Amino acid sequence: MIVFKFQPFKFDGICQTVALSLCPLMGKFNGIEAICYSRNVEIGGLIIFQPATLIMNLVAICMTAVMVYHVKTKYTAVGRKEIAMFLQLYLVTVFLEMLLVSNIIPTASILYPYFTAAHLGLMTSTCWCLLLNGFIGFQFIEDGSRISLWIMRISSFIVCLLVWIISIFTFLNIPPFNTTTATMVWVIYYIVNGIMIFIYTISQIILVVYTLDDRWPLGDILFGILFFTAGFIIQYVFSITLCEEVKHYLDGLFFGTMFNLLSVMMIYKYWDSITKEDLEFSIDSKQRTWELETLLLLEK
Repeated sequence: MIVFKFQPFKFDGICQTVALSLCPLMGKFNGIEAICYSRNVEIGGLIIFQPATLIMNLVAICMTAVMVYHVKTKYTAVGRKEIAMFLQLYLVTVFLEMLLVSNIIPTASILYPYFTAAHLGLMTSTCWCLLLNGFIGFQFIEDGSRISLWIMRISSFIVCLLVWIISIFTFLNIPPFNTTTATMVWVIYYIVNGIMIFIYTISQIILVVYTLDDRWPLGDILFGILFFTAGFIIQYVFSITLCEEVKHYLDGLFFGTMFNLLSVMMIYKYWDSITKEDLEFSIDSKQRTWELETLLLLEK
């Protein structure tokens, strides 16, 4: 039997299904606990929550760092700096989520609400940065220019700050916000972020269909959609069932983190497939070193 609760505009049922970072701050008293969640482990006197998710977060951080490195080596690719900014925001978001859900930042800490608000702000600013990346290919503004980069930086910071303010007001029960309903946080978490991801997806489909001869990048978009959808469904629908079946070793949060990583990898793969590097002006330090050594040997 599949057991899950997903209530519109309220986190009560959601937090009973999956242990999100904000769940310890929701409800009237002492947060909302999931019905079934990944078992804890003790390391050096510190109780670690969600150990499997912690490992997956570390994998996500490493994989994202590799993607950022490869983006930066494509020196003349379109939108290189912009997509790198998106990946860096995603990396910081995952890192902060890892600290929160694993209890490295304890839920009882006075700083927990502030870090959780920052996590939600980073999540939305990451979606916003992705949305802006969706318009880079249309060349409304020259990619890599100061205007393009500063628009992205400043607007992402403003979005992050606004969401942080709304979230912290909610967590501290500053009127008109409160943790009992948390309607605005719910709307931002699911509707606003979802709309930005949807617009990015549609814009890229239009870009491929109307401006590119190659249709293979549509496959990357399709796989990205499938991974994201699968992660959402498993995290919010099958979390309790999976958790009980595997004896509390894993829950939906682990699979949500994993499929989100796969979605981001598809975004990177899609960007890589539609960008062409000008080899005449690209820089490969290893190749240049090899050429220099060859010339020196010939001179001898």
